[in-house]
Amino acid sequence: MGENQFGVRPVAGATIPTFDGREFSDRSLRSLTDVFRSLADRSRLMILLLLAERGEMSVSAIGEALESSQPAVSHHLTQLRNAGFIDFRREGKFNYYRLDPNGFNELVAAMFPNGSAARLAFGALEVNFKKAM
Repeated sequence: MGENQFGVRPVAGATIPTFDGREFSDRSLRSLTDVFRSLADRSRLMILLLLAERGEMSVSAIGEALESSQPAVSHHLTQLRNAGFIDFRREGKFNYYRLDPNGFNELVAAMFPNGSAARLAFGALEVNFKKAM
């Protein structure tokens, strides 16, 4: 493992303390990194926003909205599905994608495992997570 941006070399199997005394294992950090990597892509984020706004959409409709090819959209949808953020249903030859209502539960549980307030603050921006009823 190489050094990170702060010149720190992580130790395999080590745990990382957090601000509230909890610890993340190296495996948990890798898993969270994969999830955030899937969200960090502009096209994937746009797909999530489209699905949040319009509901269920076909690959071709998403491609038209993003002005992107079907293979590129399918690749992004696979990444989002693997991360657990979207789900689909098949109708004939077509798949229709939608947000998975429980998709962020695993992420929130990993970040806030002890039932602590599920809140992230970035200056004036604050994100609160709550389970849908």
